[in-house]
Amino acid sequence: MSRRPVAQINLQALQHNLSRVRQLAPNSHVLAVLKANAYGHGLVKVAQTLSDADAFAVARIDEALALRTGGIVKPIVLLEGFYEAAELPLLLANNLQTVVHNELQLQALEQTVLDGQLKVWLKIDSGMHRLGIEPAQFDDFYRRLWQCSAVLPGIRLMSHFCCADEPDSDRTLQQLAVFADLTAGKAEQRSLANSAAILAFPQSHAEWVRPGLMLHGISPFAGKIGSEHQLQPVMRLSSRLIALRQVRAGERVGYGGYWQASCDTTLGVIAVGYGDGYPRHAINGTPVWLNGREVPLAGRVSMDMITVDLGPNALDQLGDEAVLWGPELAIERVAACAATIPYELLCNITPRVDYQYC
Repeated sequence: MSRRPVAQINLQALQHNLSRVRQLAPNSHVLAVLKANAYGHGLVKVAQTLSDADAFAVARIDEALALRTGGIVKPIVLLEGFYEAAELPLLLANNLQTVVHNELQLQALEQTVLDGQLKVWLKIDSGMHRLGIEPAQFDDFYRRLWQCSAVLPGIRLMSHFCCADEPDSDRTLQQLAVFADLTAGKAEQRSLANSAAILAFPQSHAEWVRPGLMLHGISPFAGKIGSEHQLQPVMRLSSRLIALRQVRAGERVGYGGYWQASCDTTLGVIAVGYGDGYPRHAINGTPVWLNGREVPLAGRVSMDMITVDLGPNALDQLGDEAVLWGPELAIERVAACAATIPYELLCNITPRVDYQYC
């Protein structure tokens, strides 16, 4: 029996979550964000499954080209845009759309002669202060893009929220106001809402929404899980028990003796560790699902193994399946125990894990 961890990807759950986006934003087009290997779920397979999305977004050109190589023909948007003018013919040849967020990109479009025109999304920094043009630059960029022969008419306008996952914060409303003032009177399609804003700020939905994390069934809000938003978890990460050990009260376990038995008990060793993407900083007590119950992590996470406390009367056997996260155990809870976010857990899954699509 293989001891390789398995990431089962539930394609029906993926489709359900897209349908949920449609329910929440019925008047918006859906730009499904698939960057970072579709948040660790498998770029091409996820795109094939989300065929009802209106378009896809990735961070970088290599991700876009992988989708085209995989047979994806729907529109693809480069969220970071292009990096140098030499890439523009490649974008055109592969029918890729680009975000423009700085002066150098605009100049490259103005100075490059192309055999066609590119679809452009103009990104405005409404308060995130990461990518995007300053509000004071908007009128100049907007005019020059409309005059640029390399740009298709119909520029799309976009921004990104910094605090949409904090529904009580007034930062999102402030950003909305900045964006609305700048773009008032422009007959262009707009896009602001990420997963958190789709759920918490319906006034931000506009013509395009950009779901990412929620497509995989995960809540963007601290202290909540996806099922609270009628989402279904897509990934189920599991492995197997490979050893059982009896320890006495007072004995210490693992590197540094980080965990100490409070009574005589049985420990189980599970074949998964930070070499597979399980979080190195998960604390003692982090839950693992085993034989219909939660058992706590006992000791530090190793490269290839974790140890859990099965209790003094354990009936578990070698080869039993252990679920690290999935429908039985929300990934949001595991992330909280590792002082991180679900995004990081998903993106850290390594090639040692066997992906199975069902």
